[in-house]
Amino acid sequence: MTISEKVAYLKGLAEGLGLDPESSKESKLISVMMDILEDIGLSISELDEEITELGEEIDVLSDDLSDVEEVVFEEDEDEEDFFEIKCPNCKEIIALDSEALDNGEIVCPNCKETLSLQFEDCCCAECSEDEDEDEDD
Repeated sequence: MTISEKVAYLKGLAEGLGLDPESSKESKLISVMMDILEDIGLSISELDEEITELGEEIDVLSDDLSDVEEVVFEEDEDEEDFFEIKCPNCKEIIALDSEALDNGEIVCPNCKETLSLQFEDCCCAECSEDEDEDEDD
C-alpha cells in the first residue's frame, strides 16, 4: 500500500468516527493532522514520479555517453603512430609508420634513394641503464 493510500485509509477512519472539527479541540487537531498527512502523501508521490523520470533520463544520457565513448576510443585504437626522419640525400622530411620501421629500409618518395633504417644504440639514460644491467648478468 502506498503512503497516499494509507493516508486515505486513515482519513476514512477519522471520518467514520464522526468527528466534527467544530465540536472539540481533539477533533480539530485530528482533522488538521489528516490534512497535513494528505499533503505529505501527495508530495511523496510527486517526488517518486520525478525520481522515476530522472532515472529514465539518466539511462538515456548514459547510453548516449557510451556511444560517444565507443566512437572516440575506437578512433584512438585505429590510429597508427608515425615517425618522421629527414632524408640524408635530399633533406626532405619523410613520415614512416611502424611497418616501414620493421622492414628496415624505405625509398624516399622525393629523390627515390633507398634509405636504411637501422638505428644505432640509443643514448638516453633509460636505455643506458638497461645495457648496464645486461652487462652485469
